[in-house]
Amino acid sequence: MNFLTLPKRTTGKRTYGLTSIIDLGTPMGELINNLSDYSHIIDFAKIGIGSAYVTPNIKKKVELYQKFDIKPYCGGTLFEKCYYQNKLPEYKEYLQELGIEWIEVSNGTIDIPLKERLHLISFFKEHFNVIAEVGSKDADKIMPVSSWKEEINLLLEAGCEYVITEGRDSGTSGIYEKGGSVKSDLIHELLKDIDPNKIIFEAPSPKHQMYFIKEVGPNVNLGNVKLQDVLILEAQRCGLRSETFYLEELECRLP
Repeated sequence: MNFLTLPKRTTGKRTYGLTSIIDLGTPMGELINNLSDYSHIIDFAKIGIGSAYVTPNIKKKVELYQKFDIKPYCGGTLFEKCYYQNKLPEYKEYLQELGIEWIEVSNGTIDIPLKERLHLISFFKEHFNVIAEVGSKDADKIMPVSSWKEEINLLLEAGCEYVITEGRDSGTSGIYEKGGSVKSDLIHELLKDIDPNKIIFEAPSPKHQMYFIKEVGPNVNLGNVKLQDVLILEAQRCGLRSETFYLEELECRLP
């Protein structure tokens, strides 16, 4: 069934146009049913916050994602907890025992100096594919645009595959105002100088997702997507929702 003219989507083992879901305790039975239908439109699965540490049958869950060609990784909060308790060597072993090949380096909850994060990335990239996150979970913490740009660029130069822009699973901090509106001036500035294909924008709601689709294009990388929203998101990317109805007629605003 290919009779409509729709925006061209990346497929297969994508390097951009990514959809990264957040798993906050999806039961295995439910997960199997969802992945059987929707795995082709999911690229990453973040086992959110520090929940991987207390998830029953975590190894089976990791293996299930991998069976469906989805890359699982643990939320940055677990990384930060291990850093805070000086347990990063144990964390490395834990991830390797689970067969996880991706690691998130973040400082959303505790303040880890940028120099220290760059050092940690150098260490971890010998064993994992590294994703870093920029921005704080504290909605009252104001980060200048220049600092956002500097951090993202340095993290990518250090060897990160992607950089995530903090938004929480509620869309109320980092690149969002407390009320949930996008800091559009910040986004516009970031997109002037940084390759959007290397950024994963946390966008937990269809409203947030539509903003980035219309601003960047159908193949924008989006994270913190709820499992039940992945089909809605794909429809949005393809111009099959009212708010993105004319997407195929618009040229991508970025090179």
